[in-house]
Amino acid sequence: MSGSDKFDHKKDQVVGQAKETLGRATDDEDLEAEGRGEKAKSKIQQGGDKIGDATDKAKDAVKNALDRDNKK
Repeated sequence: MSGSDKFDHKKDQVVGQAKETLGRATDDEDLEAEGRGEKAKSKIQQGGDKIGDATDKAKDAVKNALDRDNKK
């Protein structure tokens, strides 16, 4: 997972939180709902980022273990 994707997903969470807060402060239910939606989408994307990172680490660990075995 690229660092820029992770940054964008975190940025989207912050923007969603800001919209939700502003919507609540101004009694704009549509803006508040839009913010909640953006936050939820961002959290799902961040979860995908974490899964991707874990998968990459697992692949690296298996590759390293196989490389060690092949050197014996």
